[in-house]
Order: sequence, then C-alpha cells, then structure tokens
Amino acid sequence: MVFQEQTYAVLLVSGSEKFSRALVGLLPQTDFWPVTAVRSSGEARRALLGQSFDLVLINAPLTDESGLHLASDLCAGGDAGVLLFVKSEQYEQLCARATPAGVMLLAKPASAQTVLQTLRMLCAVRERLRGMERRQASVEEKIEEIRLVNRAKWALIRCLSLSEEEAHHYIERQAMDTRRSKRAVAENILKTYPEQDLPSG
Repeated sequence: MVFQEQTYAVLLVSGSEKFSRALVGLLPQTDFWPVTAVRSSGEARRALLGQSFDLVLINAPLTDESGLHLASDLCAGGDAGVLLFVKSEQYEQLCARATPAGVMLLAKPASAQTVLQTLRMLCAVRERLRGMERRQASVEEKIEEIRLVNRAKWALIRCLSLSEEEAHHYIERQAMDTRRSKRAVAENILKTYPEQDLPSG
C-alpha cells in the first residue's frame, strides 16, 4: 500500500504460534507496524489498556474464549478495525452474529492474496473511522466553544449589565478586532470576570 503515509499498529491475537508466524510474515512493515502478538483474550485486553491499535486480528478460537466476544467488544467500544479468522465450517453460522457487531470475518484456510486484500479493506474501514473521529472531535470543539461563549456572555451581562444581544455583539466585535477566535475572547472574558465573583442568584 504505497499510498499510505502512516503505518497501522496491529494487535494479533492467536493461540497458535504457527498461525501468528505465518500471518506476521504476510504483513509488510512499511504498512503494518508495530505488530504485537498475544495468545489469549485476557492478554489482548491487557495490551489494549496500555496501547491503541489500528487493527486487531483475532484467530478463533482463542485459549480462553471463542474470539467472537472479544471482537464484538472491541467493535462496540473502540475504533480499531477488527478481523476474526474462523474455521470455514463455522463461517456462515458466525457471520450472522459478527456482521451486526461490525466484525469482519475471514474463513480459514485463506490464501495470502485473500488475507492481504481483506487487510486492505480493513485499512479502508479504519480510515473511515479515523475521519469520523476527526469530525466528532470538531463537533465537540464547537460545542465547547458555544458553552464558553455563553458563559462569557453571562459574565458580561451580570458584571457589566449588558443585554444578551449586547454581550453577543461585544464578543463578536472583539473576535473580529483582535483577529482571535470567539473561544479565545470568551476565555479572556472569563479570566477578567471570574465566575466565582459573579452573584449566585
């Protein structure tokens, strides 16, 4: 994947060392690095506490569970792309449970080409999730700015006896005149008129 500027951090969960070695051998370090290999669901959960991963590859069954529970939990509570390798005879049965949870399945044995194609699809899913994270962060920043501006408006209303409209125009004018964001202006107002100094009623 020469078009990628960053690498994808991978968590590989497999009770089979043979499977782990074979899969790691398929992952070019130019695209997938670092690769952390663990043997059980418990080890995977501990690894996830200390590090974030872009992709989680799970070879079912694990030594302490089937692997589907871990995969479903990761999709529900995280933003990593999750791929569960399952025995071909279990694929159809597990697909009905995995797909609604957001887990991608791959029947094994699978060719190297199929594995790499699936991983590229998983990377595309991860990029989509990354874009959603950025949009979410932007929305949260805007909400926080609105809250700060409202608090600053009330500080001006209470301390300077301005109307809400006057306070709103004051903040907008300050932002334009000083070429700062409304958030920066609001933060400055709240420093000038600390909220603890405001009347409680």
